[in-house]
Amino acid sequence: MRYEEILPAVFLSRPNRFVAHVLLNGKPLLCHVKNTGRCRELLVPGATVYLQHRKAPGRKTEYDLIAVEKGARLINMDAAAPNVVFGEYLSEGGLGFVPDQIRPEQCHGDSRFDFFFTYGDMRCFAEVKGVTLEEQGVARFPDAPTLRGVRHLHGLADCVREGFSCWAVFIIQMQGVRYFEPNRVTHPAFADAMSAAKAAGVKLLALDCEVKPDSLRIRQPVEICLESPGHL
Repeated sequence: MRYEEILPAVFLSRPNRFVAHVLLNGKPLLCHVKNTGRCRELLVPGATVYLQHRKAPGRKTEYDLIAVEKGARLINMDAAAPNVVFGEYLSEGGLGFVPDQIRPEQCHGDSRFDFFFTYGDMRCFAEVKGVTLEEQGVARFPDAPTLRGVRHLHGLADCVREGFSCWAVFIIQMQGVRYFEPNRVTHPAFADAMSAAKAAGVKLLALDCEVKPDSLRIRQPVEICLESPGHL
Protein backbone atom coordinates (compact mmCIF):
# COMPACT_ATOMS: atom_id res chain seq x y z
CA MET A 1 0.00 0.00 0.00
CA ARG A 2 1.08 3.55 -0.63
CA TYR A 3 0.46 6.88 1.06
CA GLU A 4 0.31 10.26 -0.62
CA GLU A 5 1.59 13.60 0.72
CA ILE A 6 3.93 12.32 3.44
CA LEU A 7 5.88 14.85 5.52
CA PRO A 8 8.49 14.40 8.29
CA ALA A 9 7.82 15.99 11.67
CA VAL A 10 9.02 15.86 15.28
CA PHE A 11 6.87 14.27 17.98
CA LEU A 12 6.22 16.38 21.09
CA SER A 13 3.46 14.80 23.18
CA ARG A 14 0.31 12.67 23.10
CA PRO A 15 -2.41 14.12 25.32
CA ASN A 16 -4.76 11.21 24.58
CA ARG A 17 -5.00 8.05 22.44
CA PHE A 18 -6.30 9.88 19.38
CA VAL A 19 -4.11 12.94 18.90
CA ALA A 20 -0.51 14.08 19.18
CA HIS A 21 1.31 17.39 19.24
CA VAL A 22 4.13 17.59 16.68
CA LEU A 23 6.43 20.12 15.07
CA LEU A 24 6.05 20.39 11.29
CA ASN A 25 8.58 22.69 9.64
CA GLY A 26 9.23 24.17 13.06
CA LYS A 27 5.56 24.96 13.70
CA PRO A 28 3.46 23.15 16.34
CA LEU A 29 0.29 21.42 15.19
CA LEU A 30 -2.16 18.72 16.21
CA CYS A 31 -2.35 15.44 14.29
CA HIS A 32 -4.51 12.34 14.43
CA VAL A 33 -2.79 9.17 15.72
CA LYS A 34 -3.95 6.20 13.63
CA ASN A 35 -3.23 3.73 16.42
CA THR A 36 -5.01 3.71 19.78
CA GLY A 37 -2.48 1.32 21.36
CA ARG A 38 -0.13 2.51 24.09
CA CYS A 39 2.97 2.81 21.83
CA ARG A 40 4.87 4.36 24.74
CA GLU A 41 8.21 3.03 23.51
CA LEU A 42 7.62 4.64 20.10
CA LEU A 43 6.08 8.03 20.73
CA VAL A 44 8.80 9.69 22.77
CA PRO A 45 9.57 13.42 22.68
CA GLY A 46 11.96 14.27 19.87
CA ALA A 47 11.23 11.18 17.75
CA THR A 48 10.96 11.67 14.01
CA VAL A 49 7.46 10.86 12.79
CA TYR A 50 5.85 10.88 9.36
CA LEU A 51 2.52 12.55 8.71
CA GLN A 52 0.05 12.18 5.88
CA HIS A 53 -1.73 15.33 4.79
CA ARG A 54 -5.45 14.47 4.69
CA LYS A 55 -7.52 17.60 4.32
CA ALA A 56 -11.21 16.78 4.31
CA PRO A 57 -14.45 18.39 5.50
CA GLY A 58 -15.26 17.68 9.14
CA ARG A 59 -11.76 16.69 10.21
CA LYS A 60 -10.33 18.33 13.33
CA THR A 61 -6.80 18.08 11.93
CA GLU A 62 -5.38 17.86 8.42
CA TYR A 63 -2.69 15.33 9.36
CA ASP A 64 -2.50 11.63 10.29
CA LEU A 65 0.54 10.15 12.07
CA ILE A 66 1.61 7.19 9.92
CA ALA A 67 5.08 6.08 11.00
CA VAL A 68 7.82 6.72 13.56
CA GLU A 69 11.57 6.20 13.72
CA LYS A 70 12.79 4.11 16.66
CA GLY A 71 16.54 4.36 16.44
CA ALA A 72 17.50 3.09 12.99
CA ARG A 73 14.19 1.23 12.59
CA LEU A 74 11.16 2.72 10.85
CA ILE A 75 7.85 1.44 12.23
CA ASN A 76 4.48 1.90 10.58
CA MET A 77 1.83 2.86 13.17
CA ASP A 78 -1.28 2.90 10.99
CA ALA A 79 -3.72 0.48 12.65
CA ALA A 80 -5.69 0.12 9.41
CA ALA A 81 -2.65 -0.83 7.33
CA PRO A 82 -2.26 -4.52 8.40
CA ASN A 83 -5.64 -5.44 6.93
CA VAL A 84 -4.86 -3.58 3.72
CA VAL A 85 -1.48 -5.23 3.15
CA PHE A 86 -2.76 -8.68 4.15
CA GLY A 87 -5.62 -8.28 1.67
CA GLU A 88 -3.02 -7.54 -1.01
CA TYR A 89 -0.90 -10.49 0.12
CA LEU A 90 -3.90 -12.81 0.08
CA SER A 91 -5.09 -11.77 -3.37
CA GLU A 92 -1.55 -12.19 -4.74
CA GLY A 93 -1.32 -15.81 -3.55
CA GLY A 94 0.77 -15.23 -0.42
CA LEU A 95 -0.77 -18.24 1.35
CA GLY A 96 0.20 -20.52 -1.55
CA PHE A 97 -3.02 -20.07 -3.52
CA VAL A 98 -5.16 -17.28 -4.98
CA PRO A 99 -8.60 -17.39 -3.36
CA ASP A 100 -11.68 -17.75 -5.51
CA GLN A 101 -13.38 -15.05 -3.45
CA ILE A 102 -12.39 -12.76 -0.60
CA ARG A 103 -14.84 -11.01 1.71
CA PRO A 104 -13.65 -8.64 4.46
CA GLU A 105 -15.34 -8.23 7.85
CA GLN A 106 -17.29 -11.50 7.89
CA CYS A 107 -19.39 -12.56 10.89
CA HIS A 108 -19.65 -16.15 12.05
CA GLY A 109 -21.20 -17.21 15.33
CA ASP A 110 -20.35 -14.63 17.97
CA SER A 111 -17.26 -13.37 16.11
CA ARG A 112 -16.52 -11.03 13.26
CA PHE A 113 -13.29 -11.89 11.47
CA ASP A 114 -11.22 -9.67 9.22
CA PHE A 115 -11.41 -11.96 6.18
CA PHE A 116 -13.46 -14.84 4.82
CA PHE A 117 -12.16 -16.47 1.64
CA THR A 118 -12.63 -19.65 -0.36
CA TYR A 119 -10.42 -21.81 -2.52
CA GLY A 120 -12.02 -24.83 -4.15
CA ASP A 121 -13.77 -26.69 -1.34
CA MET A 122 -11.90 -24.76 1.37
CA ARG A 123 -13.80 -22.20 3.45
CA CYS A 124 -11.43 -19.99 5.40
CA PHE A 125 -11.30 -17.27 8.02
CA ALA A 126 -8.36 -15.03 8.89
CA GLU A 127 -7.99 -12.58 11.76
CA VAL A 128 -5.25 -9.97 11.37
CA LYS A 129 -3.39 -8.19 14.17
CA GLY A 130 -0.90 -5.37 13.70
CA VAL A 131 2.34 -5.54 15.70
CA THR A 132 4.32 -2.42 16.58
CA LEU A 133 5.97 -3.52 19.83
CA GLU A 134 9.64 -4.54 19.50
CA GLU A 135 12.13 -5.15 22.28
CA GLN A 136 15.75 -6.18 21.60
CA GLY A 137 14.82 -7.44 18.15
CA VAL A 138 11.79 -9.45 19.34
CA ALA A 139 8.31 -8.48 18.11
CA ARG A 140 5.49 -9.00 20.60
CA PHE A 141 1.71 -8.72 20.69
CA PRO A 142 -0.26 -7.29 22.41
CA ASP A 143 1.16 -4.13 23.96
CA ALA A 144 -1.90 -3.95 26.25
CA PRO A 145 -4.42 -6.58 27.43
CA THR A 146 -6.90 -7.47 24.68
CA LEU A 147 -9.97 -9.48 25.62
CA ARG A 148 -11.20 -8.99 22.06
CA GLY A 149 -8.03 -10.66 20.77
CA VAL A 150 -8.58 -13.64 23.08
CA ARG A 151 -12.17 -13.98 21.84
CA HIS A 152 -10.96 -13.94 18.24
CA LEU A 153 -8.52 -16.78 18.89
CA HIS A 154 -11.19 -18.85 20.63
CA GLY A 155 -13.56 -18.09 17.75
CA LEU A 156 -11.03 -19.25 15.15
CA ALA A 157 -10.53 -22.50 17.11
CA ASP A 158 -14.31 -23.03 17.12
CA CYS A 159 -14.41 -22.49 13.36
CA VAL A 160 -11.69 -25.09 12.82
CA ARG A 161 -13.81 -27.58 14.73
CA GLU A 162 -16.67 -26.76 12.35
CA GLY A 163 -14.52 -27.60 9.32
CA PHE A 164 -13.15 -24.20 8.34
CA SER A 165 -9.47 -23.49 7.66
CA CYS A 166 -8.35 -20.61 9.86
CA TRP A 167 -5.37 -18.30 10.22
CA ALA A 168 -4.33 -15.93 12.98
CA VAL A 169 -2.06 -13.45 11.19
CA PHE A 170 0.34 -11.04 12.88
CA ILE A 171 1.55 -8.25 10.61
CA ILE A 172 4.80 -6.93 12.06
CA GLN A 173 4.87 -3.32 10.93
CA MET A 174 8.66 -3.23 10.66
CA GLN A 175 11.45 -5.46 9.39
CA GLY A 176 14.58 -7.06 10.77
CA VAL A 177 13.12 -8.67 13.91
CA ARG A 178 14.56 -11.95 15.19
CA TYR A 179 11.26 -13.65 15.96
CA PHE A 180 7.70 -13.01 17.14
CA GLU A 181 6.09 -14.12 20.39
CA PRO A 182 2.91 -13.43 22.37
CA ASN A 183 3.42 -10.87 25.11
CA ARG A 184 2.87 -13.20 28.05
CA VAL A 185 3.96 -10.62 30.63
CA THR A 186 1.36 -8.10 29.46
CA HIS A 187 -1.49 -10.56 28.79
CA PRO A 188 -0.96 -14.20 29.82
CA ALA A 189 -4.47 -15.15 28.69
CA PHE A 190 -3.68 -14.09 25.13
CA ALA A 191 -0.51 -16.20 25.10
CA ASP A 192 -2.51 -19.19 26.41
CA ALA A 193 -5.21 -18.60 23.78
CA MET A 194 -2.56 -18.63 21.03
CA SER A 195 -1.25 -22.00 22.21
CA ALA A 196 -4.79 -23.38 22.47
CA ALA A 197 -5.65 -22.09 18.99
CA LYS A 198 -2.60 -23.76 17.49
CA ALA A 199 -3.46 -27.03 19.25
CA ALA A 200 -6.97 -26.79 17.78
CA GLY A 201 -5.57 -26.44 14.26
CA VAL A 202 -5.51 -22.68 13.75
CA LYS A 203 -2.55 -21.72 11.56
CA LEU A 204 -0.38 -19.03 13.14
CA LEU A 205 1.45 -16.73 10.74
CA ALA A 206 3.74 -13.78 11.48
CA LEU A 207 4.87 -11.60 8.56
CA ASP A 208 7.29 -8.69 8.66
CA CYS A 209 7.08 -5.69 6.36
CA GLU A 210 9.21 -3.40 4.28
CA VAL A 211 8.41 0.01 5.70
CA LYS A 212 8.99 3.32 3.98
CA PRO A 213 7.57 6.70 4.98
CA ASP A 214 5.11 6.47 2.07
CA SER A 215 4.50 2.71 1.78
CA LEU A 216 4.07 -0.62 3.53
CA ARG A 217 4.59 -4.04 1.93
CA ILE A 218 4.63 -7.55 3.41
CA ARG A 219 8.11 -9.01 3.11
CA GLN A 220 8.42 -12.53 4.53
CA PRO A 221 7.36 -14.93 7.32
CA VAL A 222 8.95 -14.56 10.75
CA GLU A 223 9.51 -17.38 13.24
CA ILE A 224 6.87 -17.65 15.97
CA CYS A 225 7.91 -18.72 19.47
CA LEU A 226 4.95 -19.53 21.70
CA GLU A 227 7.26 -20.02 24.65
CA SER A 228 10.05 -17.50 25.03
CA PRO A 229 13.36 -19.19 24.06
CA GLY A 230 15.05 -17.18 26.76
CA HIS A 231 17.96 -15.91 24.70
CA LEU A 232 17.29 -12.20 24.88
